[in-house]
Amino acid sequence: MSAETPAVESGRFDHRRTQFRAWRGTRPFWAGLYVLLSGLPIMYFPYFHLQLGHLTLAMATTAGAGSLIIGVLLVVLGVSLWFQKHVRTFAGVAAILLALVSLPVSNFGGFIIGFLLALVGGAMAISWAPGPATQPEPPAGAAPGEGAAPATVPLTKAAEGTGESYDLSGTSPANEANGRHSAG
Repeated sequence: MSAETPAVESGRFDHRRTQFRAWRGTRPFWAGLYVLLSGLPIMYFPYFHLQLGHLTLAMATTAGAGSLIIGVLLVVLGVSLWFQKHVRTFAGVAAILLALVSLPVSNFGGFIIGFLLALVGGAMAISWAPGPATQPEPPAGAAPGEGAAPATVPLTKAAEGTGESYDLSGTSPANEANGRHSAG
């Protein structure tokens, strides 16, 4: 390849992949995936029948309906983390609580697999924070009054020549107002 070789246009796959990456970056995607995947073993194992030769090992428990409800709720929480990112704290706490409830209800939380996935996904959902909003940059060469960011002055720097500070709280030791209020 040389410098004169024209660049290959990205195809539909590359365009869709970059769209998906942009969508995934604006929400707790991996937390939602872990919570969604945690519901599957919790739902599946209570209804699982293992064949060992002519011997059928039934894993069904009396709490099969409870584990089905827990699994479905975890799948719904995982999908809601993808499409409604503002419920991330609620969905994360609910996923952790459902994971803890799944330990006694559904075969040790889907043989610990679903339990651990729900705990990790719930913790990731709680700790996820949206990135900073992208702000348009001011035009290059703009004057200070024409859209450029105003100059900032630190609050602790004293005003030049006057000896006053920019602290507007009014709680300085000089006026004996240290934040305490007197009754009377």
